[in-house]
Amino acid sequence: MDLYQELILDHYKNPVGHGLREPFEGESHQVNPTCGDEVTLRVHVSGEGEDAVVEDVSYDSMGCSISVASASILAEEVTGGSVAHARETYEAMRRMLTSKGQDPGDEDEIGDGVALAGVAKYPARVKCALLSWAAFTDALYQAQGAKQ
Repeated sequence: MDLYQELILDHYKNPVGHGLREPFEGESHQVNPTCGDEVTLRVHVSGEGEDAVVEDVSYDSMGCSISVASASILAEEVTGGSVAHARETYEAMRRMLTSKGQDPGDEDEIGDGVALAGVAKYPARVKCALLSWAAFTDALYQAQGAKQ
């Protein structure tokens, strides 16, 4: 088994951030109707604007190893960083996953997210990998709206 498969399985078996927690300012529930994957994700942010800090990302997910691993990777990569960093990380993940295998990803930008680079070659699985990220961007939007 290669390193990337091991990373995905590790995040699936030992997910970072799993379990819904309080406090939170934004929550989003997303479903992938193609395969039935589901995620409810909460985000807790302190401060305002792009310099605000993503204090916590918590989630409850039901789905395939790619979906759960992606949520775990998201929580690991953005928790403790700025909102600007979280948005950059999301864009780098989205770019890699929608590249049809042309963008291998940059470990400096997305950390363990590079393990999901192979998913880009399977369009049906891209939605699995992006599900938690869609929930995160929605919850982050809500959280920032709550601060205004």
